[in-house]
Amino acid sequence: MNKARVVIIGCDTYADDQVITAVRKGVEMLGGIPVFAKPGERIVMKPNILIGTAPDKGVTTHPAVFRAVGRLLKDAGAIVSYGDSPSFGKAGPNLRRSGIKQVGDELGFGVADFDSGRSVSHKDALLVKKFVVANGVLNSDGLVSLPKFKTHGLTRFTGAVKNQFGCVPGLLKSQYHVKLPDPYDFATMLVDLNTLVRPRLYIMDGIMAMEGNGPRSGRLKRLNVLLLSSDPIALDATACRIVNLDPDVVPTSKPGEKAGLGTYHSENIELMGEALESFVDRSFQVNRTPPMSSSGGRFRVFLKNRITQRPVIDKAKCTCCGTCITLCSVQPKAVDWYEGDESRPPRYDYNHCIRCYCCQETCPEGAIYLSTPLLGRIYSHL
Repeated sequence: MNKARVVIIGCDTYADDQVITAVRKGVEMLGGIPVFAKPGERIVMKPNILIGTAPDKGVTTHPAVFRAVGRLLKDAGAIVSYGDSPSFGKAGPNLRRSGIKQVGDELGFGVADFDSGRSVSHKDALLVKKFVVANGVLNSDGLVSLPKFKTHGLTRFTGAVKNQFGCVPGLLKSQYHVKLPDPYDFATMLVDLNTLVRPRLYIMDGIMAMEGNGPRSGRLKRLNVLLLSSDPIALDATACRIVNLDPDVVPTSKPGEKAGLGTYHSENIELMGEALESFVDRSFQVNRTPPMSSSGGRFRVFLKNRITQRPVIDKAKCTCCGTCITLCSVQPKAVDWYEGDESRPPRYDYNHCIRCYCCQETCPEGAIYLSTPLLGRIYSHL
């Protein structure tokens, strides 16, 4: 069995010259850009644009990383486009606010269509046999994924595998949370999506990562690292080990290996470039407990709702914008105005909440955080 190769490259700045040097060095270790893109091929770049925010907020893939990879692809003679389907709103304005569109215009790249898509069968999937995939992905010859190193309430970590969820256009993404409320089923869906769209290369921006209340409202943490691989499971596992998170805890690891997407076992991963130990940060704040499954009947769901983390609104930060209500994927809404009063912060009905954390993920004020109920805190110490 050939080992998966993951390249670790140190980079302590987003200065363009240093990022391009680091990216080029990492890609060369994997065989060079011609391994991933041939002259004349249509390559779509997929950064993480959860919600378009300024680059210094650390929510999105930094434009300097996008520029460095884009230059390599352009120099290789590829016909490059780019895009993402954010959690809220159309792709164009979010790409502009993130600074990605400005770089795309500078390099002469087209914006791929991530706002609409078409249905594609996936007969070899573990769980989900059909997806609606963005036209920009389906119309390309290959995909290059540019994930951001961040924490995530549902999957614990959002990196290489999770980044492809943005290949599903618009609010169709919320339907998967409703259909697959169990975190392990949701993770298996993400693996199926990756085996369908099959990115050729993953380059993770971990120069400035996000810990704590990610993937939008956490604290920035400098890790000074870029990670590169053609194996997303191995790349995510390596990122997890940098922050002392057991890859077994991340629910995409096991189905990813089962599906043949990659490996998370250290003995099957060849680390290249710089030593992993040089970047390990054991103080990085991330939930290191495994998600709790909701499969197994009503009692299991009842128990999960009283043990697992729940979203809570910080009333001092809430501006009553209603984004959380708009993005709540269940009916009746798990979060809604109290008696229709839009002048006061919304309230939760946790009996309806499926713990998808879409509200927490997208709150523009960072006013929603995850809190473990008392029973959950007791359970974790048993």
